[in-house]
Amino acid sequence: MMGTLLKAQSTDLQSKLTHNAEFTGADTHNKHYKAIYQLDSNNPDVIKKAFRNIKNVLNDPRLKGKLEVELITFSGGTEVMLKDSAYADALKELIDKGVIVAQCTNSLQERNLKKEQLYDFIGYVPSGNGELVIRASEGWVIVKP
Repeated sequence: MMGTLLKAQSTDLQSKLTHNAEFTGADTHNKHYKAIYQLDSNNPDVIKKAFRNIKNVLNDPRLKGKLEVELITFSGGTEVMLKDSAYADALKELIDKGVIVAQCTNSLQERNLKKEQLYDFIGYVPSGNGELVIRASEGWVIVKP
C-alpha cells in the first residue's frame, strides 16, 4: 500500500512539474493598466533597478499599448533629480517612452533644495506619499524596486 501511495505522489508531482514548466505568465484581461514606481532611495543599485524595472514593464508584450506609468521620487530618491546627477539621460529616456517623472516638493523643503537645482523637465507633486495614496485609491499598482 505504501508503494502505491508513493507512486501516486510521484505521478502527481510529475504532473505538477509539467504544468509549472508550461506556464508563460498571466493573460491581460483589462484594456488599461496603471503602475506608479516609488523611488525613495539614493542607493545607485536601487536607482538602476528602478529604471530597469520600468524599462522591463514597458517592453512586456502583454502590456503594449495598455500601460500608463509614473515614477515618483522623494526622500533619498530626490538626488536622482538633481542637475548634477548622472541620471538625466535615463530620465529623458523614460519620459520619451511616455512615463511621467515627478518629484515630491516636501522632500525639497526638507533638504533645503530649490526647483532650480533640479532638472527642468521633471514634474512636481506636493507630497510623494500623497501621490501614492491617491494613485492607489485610483487602482494604480505601487511598485517599490
